[in-house]
Amino acid sequence: MDTQYYPKAKIKWPVLIENGEHSFEGVTLILNPNGAYISCAKPPSLNQVCHLTINVLDSDNPIKATFEVVFSNKYGPDDDISPRGMVVRSLNISGKDRKVIAEEVLQNIDLEKTDSHSLQALKIIIIDQEEISSEAA
Repeated sequence: MDTQYYPKAKIKWPVLIENGEHSFEGVTLILNPNGAYISCAKPPSLNQVCHLTINVLDSDNPIKATFEVVFSNKYGPDDDISPRGMVVRSLNISGKDRKVIAEEVLQNIDLEKTDSHSLQALKIIIIDQEEISSEAA
């Protein structure tokens, strides 16, 4: 499912970004199960593939995934309206990690302002992963 169908939430989790040549730190500002806006001092260029380690607060299990940079505020302003950073979309993330994000987004969105289709898409991720986990047991 495309990123636009999932609700987004303002969630700040520390991130380690690795793009083959460099590794640097950032923080998620906006997150959904398929992507994120990550604030970082020197975002990679557009279309670069990055490996992210997202440190989920209150958890010993970081999310590890591969993402592609789809927007980079590398040279623009760095302010409250347009913070320095990048928008990434997931290329490879486990269903378990996608569920962790979906549950956190569900806890941090305004349910009254979220359309029913987006909310349903988010709930499907959670339910599907619970069914997969119970079948594996």
